Amino acid sequence: MGKRKVFTKTDLSVPQVAHSIDTAGNVVVLPEAIPPLNTAIKFVRNSTTIRSFDFARWYGAGIDAVTYACQRQIERFLAGQDRAVTVTTAAHYCTTGLRPFLDYCLLRAAAFERDLVLADVNRDLLDGYLRHLTGLGLATISQKNYYTKTKAVLIALGRRGLFPLVPSGDTATCPRNPFPNSNRKVKGETALSKRERQAFTTALHKAIRPIWSDNTLVTSNLLVSALLIVALHTGRNTTPLLEMDRDCLRPHPKDNTVFLVLWKRRGYNTSKVPLRAESDAERLLEYTPSVRMNVERLIRRVMVLTEPLDSDAPDDLKGRVWLYRRRSSELVGEVTSLNAANLDDATSSLVAKYGLEDSDGKPLRINISRLRKTFANRIFELTDGDLAITAAALGNTPQVADRNYLAPGQDARRNWKFMGEVLVQELQTLTIGATYKDTPMGRCADTVYGQFAPQRKDATCMSFMNCLRCTHYAVTAEDLYKLFSFYFRVLSERSRMDKKRWAREYAHIPRLIDQYIVAEGLRRGIFKTATVETARERARSQPHPFWSVDLIDSLEIFV
Repeated sequence: MGKRKVFTKTDLSVPQVAHSIDTAGNVVVLPEAIPPLNTAIKFVRNSTTIRSFDFARWYGAGIDAVTYACQRQIERFLAGQDRAVTVTTAAHYCTTGLRPFLDYCLLRAAAFERDLVLADVNRDLLDGYLRHLTGLGLATISQKNYYTKTKAVLIALGRRGLFPLVPSGDTATCPRNPFPNSNRKVKGETALSKRERQAFTTALHKAIRPIWSDNTLVTSNLLVSALLIVALHTGRNTTPLLEMDRDCLRPHPKDNTVFLVLWKRRGYNTSKVPLRAESDAERLLEYTPSVRMNVERLIRRVMVLTEPLDSDAPDDLKGRVWLYRRRSSELVGEVTSLNAANLDDATSSLVAKYGLEDSDGKPLRINISRLRKTFANRIFELTDGDLAITAAALGNTPQVADRNYLAPGQDARRNWKFMGEVLVQELQTLTIGATYKDTPMGRCADTVYGQFAPQRKDATCMSFMNCLRCTHYAVTAEDLYKLFSFYFRVLSERSRMDKKRWAREYAHIPRLIDQYIVAEGLRRGIFKTATVETARERARSQPHPFWSVDLIDSLEIFV
């Protein structure tokens, strides 16, 4: 008996590109399949406001085959085919990737005076598309965003054999990296300064007061204020916060502590943040405005207020925390949940209502990314610069936390900018050192009430990392040994931390000592070349005891 033939079952519900193969081996879309009966794609509720995308305007314009294949590929993504793509990502593929790409294909077809077919999707087409994006006057990062989302759809089509895909090499269909070093052109968010953070926190506490009242009207603005407090104290990302569910508070092995558990779509994982639970003392003083905000208590209060709305919520929103009834539009009374648009609008209203301004007097820019960086820098500060703890609090690796969240703020950059000018000014005084006291860095005119001193009679300044930018600091030829000992101690930090962090926070110190203190001292005759070299070599081989690696674990204790 012969071997039984096994027939592969095909799921007819999965979108397919109706096509045939011509004599040259190219895919030809069947004319009767274009345009499809439904040219619009509907998106279920997602983290964006995009609910549909219509391909109709690109049909009948000379690019039918390309448009049809792209539409079917998006439908396949939504059906769980080819690769794991969320609804939000598929929506962005349409609006940010395919819209500009198909617009360019229209121009290409008009220039060729013929219809474009799938075989025309090649390196020449993609190179032309990249030039088209450049011609639109978009920022480099926007061009990269458009191209990346277009490429994701085209690669999926190519892997299914709908056009000849060259995956790699100089003739690759999709250039691998047409925007080199584009990340350097992006100005990332910065953490809020201490003054900005305090003003923002005060405004939030005022805005949130109605939430503790009886018969509180739950509005989107009130919920956004509560969400911003949670974001400021936990450092979580936007989508996990918006999709927080009613089971988000979990038991913690430690007393008076709970876990805030949020779902991370991108990593298909949960993130846990420990929160201090409400104590008995706080419960007795629950209506006292001076009691420090308890995030766990705030979340539970929001759950109590929104629980009656859960039964009326759409099925895909049941179990969410941030529920409210619409008060405008034709959908008045419908239960919905906070989204990114609500977040932006309510945050802008909060900034305007309380007159929040940055250091330049402009309206304070508030978003979840800034709050996450503020949280990261606050943790870094409270742990005395412990990168591992900061990374764990963020849910990142130390490398990612160090590179993306711990960049120096505007104040730090401004301080270092003036440091060299101060040093030169000090060196130009002929009486330098006459009234200065010895310190491990050189000499100081006021170690108690100086610029970075503790300003207390019973405390001496130990902020030696700030000496080089302090107006009370001076250095003479006799102090070069101490200065170079500090110089080599800073250089030794390169082997003790991430190299990018060292470059960002310490690399300028040896450079400024060489280029400002030593160079200017030599130029003005304050230092002799032989004295400088002798001090340098002595410090290299036998550093001053204060700056010995064996005695000091980390320079950060002097920050």
